Amino acid sequence: MYQTDPPLSPKEVLPTMYDLPSEYPEDSGLPDEFHILQPRLLGDTFSPPTYLADQVLVASDLNIYYDLHHPLWYKRPDWFAVVGVSRLYEQRDLRLSYVIWQEGVAPFVMVELLSPGTEKEDLGQTLREVNQPPTKWEVYERILRVPYYILFDRYTDKLQAFQLVADSYHEIDVTTSRVWMPGIQLGLGLWQGAYQGIDRLWLRWYDERGNWISTQLEQERRRADKLAAKLRELGINPDEI
Repeated sequence: MYQTDPPLSPKEVLPTMYDLPSEYPEDSGLPDEFHILQPRLLGDTFSPPTYLADQVLVASDLNIYYDLHHPLWYKRPDWFAVVGVSRLYEQRDLRLSYVIWQEGVAPFVMVELLSPGTEKEDLGQTLREVNQPPTKWEVYERILRVPYYILFDRYTDKLQAFQLVADSYHEIDVTTSRVWMPGIQLGLGLWQGAYQGIDRLWLRWYDERGNWISTQLEQERRRADKLAAKLRELGINPDEI
């Protein structure tokens, strides 16, 4: 390889997972760490107040089968949520997929995290020949009719949001970096903070008062702090218990 003087940094010249093909041509590769952490934060803060916890399904990288006439066709969203269905398959098992013609309930919101290899597909800019599966955009908009479609590019921190109006997606103004969804009384926005030790902009859910919804760990820490404060009021050192 040609060397410059001074040499370029490894970050500029070494390939990433998006430059190197998989040993399996049909495999797009496993998710990078952001594609693991961001869906985890979305799931950890998604708690619509009008639905019981066991009637909310959140998932990432779970196949959605959407066409009874083409049962092998599926889409695998980075993250999605369905409300009004059991979190468990037949109320007892963790789900291995989501089959729309069995469930009868479409997802309420889809989130795609843009990456170099999937951006055109996620934005509906790829072309399809006859008898080929439709794009994600077409499936979400025309077949599943998902009310909200959210896209986030972590490289530019650009947020895009689309709402289904009549038969097509209309872009939502996100100048405030927030999207309110009345149907679930939750909003989704960009939050600057540390999650799993990484400080950056993250997608996170907020409530009707505009407050960011706490993760389970944050709730547990607050309960522990309150208990420790109460013990100190009683003259007990919680560190010695």
